[in-house]
Amino acid sequence: MSERAFVMIKPDGVERGLIGEIVSRFEKKGLRLVRAELTSIPKEKAEIHYEHLKSKPFFDELVEYITSGCVFSMIIEGTAAVQNVRSLIGPTNPAEAPPGTIRGDFGLDVAQNIIHGSDSVDNAIREIKLFFEK
Repeated sequence: MSERAFVMIKPDGVERGLIGEIVSRFEKKGLRLVRAELTSIPKEKAEIHYEHLKSKPFFDELVEYITSGCVFSMIIEGTAAVQNVRSLIGPTNPAEAPPGTIRGDFGLDVAQNIIHGSDSVDNAIREIKLFFEK
């Protein structure tokens, strides 16, 4: 069953020139890039995106980081897209991410972990609407 996932290469991934490598990994898995945009995120949109973390002590740092440079936002489509994207990305902490995953191969630490991917179909729908409004 085909579904869509939201994926965002964070400022550290964009700055390090990893867009092509990361997109290639999704394509090699059999997923399809439906839409993409290189952009910067306004503070207000970042706060909405991370509103579920608002009570955490690192919330302000997270918003500051994600708005510090360009991000590459994508809609990825395919069979079990959310689950497959999450599998390719790896755990949030790059130190715990296995080699072969995006975070395992490229992530430096939890704060600079290269990439975000929807964790559920419902969140994918919400994030796609937030980042690709039209």
